[in-house]
Order: sequence, then C-alpha cells, then structure tokens
Amino acid sequence: MLSSSLADAPPIREPLHSPVAHVSRGGVVEGIHYGSVVVLGGDGEPRFRTGDIEAACYPRSALKPVQAVAMVRAGLPLDGDLLALAMGSHSGEERHLAGARRILALAGLTEDDLRNVPDLPYGPAARDAWVREGRAPSRLAQNCSGKHAAMLYLCALNSWPLDTYLDPAHPLQTAIAEVVEELTGQHIANVTVDGCGSPLFSVSLHGLARAAARIATAAPGTVERRVADALRGHPEMASGAGRDVAELMRAVPGLLAKDGFEGVQIAALPDGRAVAVKIADGANRARVPVAAAALARAGVDPRLLAAFAGEPMTGGGRTVGGIRPVAALDPSAVPAAAAA
Repeated sequence: MLSSSLADAPPIREPLHSPVAHVSRGGVVEGIHYGSVVVLGGDGEPRFRTGDIEAACYPRSALKPVQAVAMVRAGLPLDGDLLALAMGSHSGEERHLAGARRILALAGLTEDDLRNVPDLPYGPAARDAWVREGRAPSRLAQNCSGKHAAMLYLCALNSWPLDTYLDPAHPLQTAIAEVVEELTGQHIANVTVDGCGSPLFSVSLHGLARAAARIATAAPGTVERRVADALRGHPEMASGAGRDVAELMRAVPGLLAKDGFEGVQIAALPDGRAVAVKIADGANRARVPVAAAALARAGVDPRLLAAFAGEPMTGGGRTVGGIRPVAALDPSAVPAAAAA
C-alpha cells in the first residue's frame, strides 16, 4: 500500500458527535439526532465542521465511488448505466436486476457466482411486489449485486480467483484498499465486513469528503471523471426511482452524491466543494436534511435544496412540527454569498 505521503490512520475511538438535527413537535424539541459534518471549500480546506470528523468511521456504501475508481483503474471496462450500477445501492427494480445480469453475462457468469448475501429488494415497491409473487431472497435482488457483479467481471478479466474475491487479501481487494488510501489521503484504520459481505475500510469523515472532492473535480479523460460522469448521468441506476440521493443529484447541477447505511452521505461539486455527513443513530430522516443543510453551507443555492429540508411531524392528521438541522447548519441562516 501507499505510505510516504499518507496521513496516519484516523484514531479508533467513540466519536465525539454533536447535535445536528432537532425533532420538534408543537414548538418543543422532542428529540435530537447527533452526528458529525464536514464542509470542504473549493481549495480542499474545511469551511465548516461539527462533531468528530477525524475519528475512524465506516463509510458503508458511500465508499462505492472510490471502489469503482479502483476497479476501473484495474481494467473494469464498464461505462454509463452499468458503471453507475457497479457503485449502486439499488432498489431492486427490474432495470437493476437486468443490469447486474448483463454484467455477469459479460464475464460468462451467473447469479450463482455472486457471493453477496441473499436479500429482498431494498426499495419498498420492488420488495412488496417480490413478496406478493412469493419469491425468496436472492443475491441478485440484494442492493449491492451490481458492485459484486462488477467485482466478478474484473476478476474474470484479470484471471484472478473468483471464489475468494471477497477476501481482504485478494488482489481485487488490495487494489481497492490502495485507492481508498490514495483518495482519502490517509491510512485505513480498520478492515471489517460490510453487510453485503465485501471488505469494509474505515477512514475518517474528513478523508471521505476529500475522496468525494477528488472524484468530482477530476479532469476529462481520467478514470475518476469516468466514474463521476457515470454516477451523475445515471443516478437512478445507483439508487432507484424516487430515492433522495438521486433526486438530490437531479436538483443540483453537477452534483455527485452517494448515501450509505447508518446515516452516511457524501456530496461534491465540480469545483471541489464537498460535504460528508454521519448521523450517529443511522437515521435517514436526519441524514437528508443535514446533508442538504451542509450543501447550503458550502454555497449551494438553498432554493435548490428546499425539497430536502426534512420530513414533517404530524399529529391528528396535520403538521405540528418537523425535523430540522440545528441552527449552525440551518440553510436559512447561511448568507446567499456563502464562501465557495
């Protein structure tokens, strides 16, 4: 792995999270979501931070664009919708299943070669239809099947072992680890297993934001730009119809964004401004408005982010409150000429 120019691995400790969102009902704060947020300016320096952005954390699926860069560098020949699917946490819609089958077919493989865990589709509509049809959990329906299909395809192209492609010592995974360290600018703190079964690398939230910025700002003709263009051009292939991360990319021109389980979110603009969010309790209801508020702190027009301000709290069939970022993050408190 790279070593000379990398920062030390982030410390493994209980993160010192801060309040990032309030759950209010009838004018009273009923609940508080804690977390950490970092906003990078176009020069790569933090413009806003709260919580513990330097502690080791697991990016979960927010790391998939970095994994995709590593795979394309190693020879993965996918582009467009299939490359977006390779970094997706898809909803299990038919287009996602068909795309994963296409990748496997390119490798001369089938669903039986996948080593991710069988699951029901992640998207509620796709999952409900799946259950109504009496179908069992499958590896193809699991939300990371595009990534796993791409991993197998790359292994087949490089004559790497197929059965052990999820072993951290496998050539595929060591190549990914090197790129994780390169793009985050720091050594990996720990390696464990993600929910789908693939190796999961622990970095800091700050390092994750750096990696997002490096992909989003990549020059035409580079691998990073190829990955960024695929995700920006096909956001629903990396997520699904109506998913907040896809809608966010549609709303903000040029934005690259990826979510991950346990309340992780990255988002970055072509000029280098980037944000990374971790919600301590993993709640999506806080992740979405906090990520939008962080983008407003980065200088994105709050009007583009209005649809992501947070879900309402209802009582008796009417709105009586909502989930809002804390005052320091509130988009309405950010001057229109926020620093770029």
